[in-house]
Amino acid sequence: MDLTAILTMVAAGMPDRVLIGSLDEGLTSVDLQRLAAVLSSQVEASDASEVTYLAGNGPAFAVSLFAAAGTGRPFLPLNYRLSDAELTAIFDGSPSTFLVADNVERAARVAPHATIVSTSEVLAATSTVDRGDRLYIDGDSIAVLLMTSGTTSDPKRAVLRHRHLTAYLYGTSEFSSSNRSEAALVSVPPYHIAGIANLLSNLYMGRRIVYLERFEPKAWLELAESEGVTHAMVVPTMLSRIVREMAESLSKPPQSLRALSYGGSKIAQSTVTDALRLFPKTGFVNAYGLTETASSVSVLGPDDHRDALASDDLRVRARLGSVGKVLPHVSIEVHDELGMPVPAGTVGTIMVAGDQVGGEYLGRGSDSGTAWFSTRDLGYFDEDGYLFVIGRADDTIIRGGENIAPAEIEEVIMLHPEVVECAVAGLPDDEWGHRIAAFVVISRDATLTPEELQTFVRAKLRGSKTPDAIEFRTELPQTATGKILRRELVRSFGADKNQSRVPPTGGQPSILVD
Repeated sequence: MDLTAILTMVAAGMPDRVLIGSLDEGLTSVDLQRLAAVLSSQVEASDASEVTYLAGNGPAFAVSLFAAAGTGRPFLPLNYRLSDAELTAIFDGSPSTFLVADNVERAARVAPHATIVSTSEVLAATSTVDRGDRLYIDGDSIAVLLMTSGTTSDPKRAVLRHRHLTAYLYGTSEFSSSNRSEAALVSVPPYHIAGIANLLSNLYMGRRIVYLERFEPKAWLELAESEGVTHAMVVPTMLSRIVREMAESLSKPPQSLRALSYGGSKIAQSTVTDALRLFPKTGFVNAYGLTETASSVSVLGPDDHRDALASDDLRVRARLGSVGKVLPHVSIEVHDELGMPVPAGTVGTIMVAGDQVGGEYLGRGSDSGTAWFSTRDLGYFDEDGYLFVIGRADDTIIRGGENIAPAEIEEVIMLHPEVVECAVAGLPDDEWGHRIAAFVVISRDATLTPEELQTFVRAKLRGSKTPDAIEFRTELPQTATGKILRRELVRSFGADKNQSRVPPTGGQPSILVD
């Protein structure tokens, strides 16, 4: 099965249903199929070997994805927030490309040899193309290429084949299961796996997609209300900003919102708790997955959220910090350093297997060479089968021979009422291997000092896990999906020459304020 077959099914089964945009002016499944066919013919005429998308959310994204699929070419959505130099480097290393962009002048600047079409041209096409017999697309051919976020290393092109994406779709969604009144608000960017997965799953189920091109919490709340949104997906940074906006403006939740899923990076339990209380009638889902696994592989469902919030049992309450249980169509194990499964409660590397798992990078092949794909996330199962993700193995701080997970320290820092956001990373140190540095954003009216925060943490964690240095910042460097760029934090630590640095050996910890 391939993505064009999915669109054919949707167009045949729900031909007149508006599936992208507003009810008055949106695209039906037949409109989407026609526009994709027109664009496919243009791609074939260009003789390009891949289709690239450089724009924000919108219907042109869906048209471009299915146009690429219809020609058997890979689809590569790019981060429009990248600099011209970064984009030029990507295009210089790319084969001939067909580029769909919202800014054609910029597109011509960064990709001078590409065939360029604007998003407005894509949507304005009025012709109809008879493509005759549908081109056979091998399920093993590449459907989508996604640039990994590169939070700890340079980004790579993750490969997702048609069979990976259709396996995810069949494992998580039921065809035409949504009614006409349902609408999904999508604000995750198109170059994120959640953007691809949300498009495919909502179309397959027959749920109308409402795109928010640029996320702002107030705009998100207003659009959800005006469009009668019933389902939405956000990344943790977005959810945190929505919670803050509602608390500050005393806003009420959208009346129609029945389900809100979040995922993509670790989230503070306090944010989840606040969100559950602000959205008392909404079912929450925490979805855990990776680009390489074609989206979700485990979920913490609505009942689990509410049960954990209401429980006095610490074991049940702790589930708010988990990513739930493994989806039925995939397998997850936690392995030790020798590649052997470990018992419940033991921390190890999270490994995933299943038909939707890619684990392959363009030009580099498979990353594991086995049936199990290493997520490079550290985690454990509890005795009830709930999966807890501690953090990236690459983020582990090794201090004096002790392995320390930044997430444990971050959870404690986030308990302070004046802390808005934080990240913990290891700074290289000749004596200790690493010293612990905390990078913290505090609220506008906060009076908290770095010394006070250090004392707060020390009271809840033992001394070896208390940050040796605390640096207050106005914001933390992040990817567009809310993942902290720890290597940037480490690189820029104490960059102001007027600030002291952590001593390279011994001594008292430095307390820095940006």
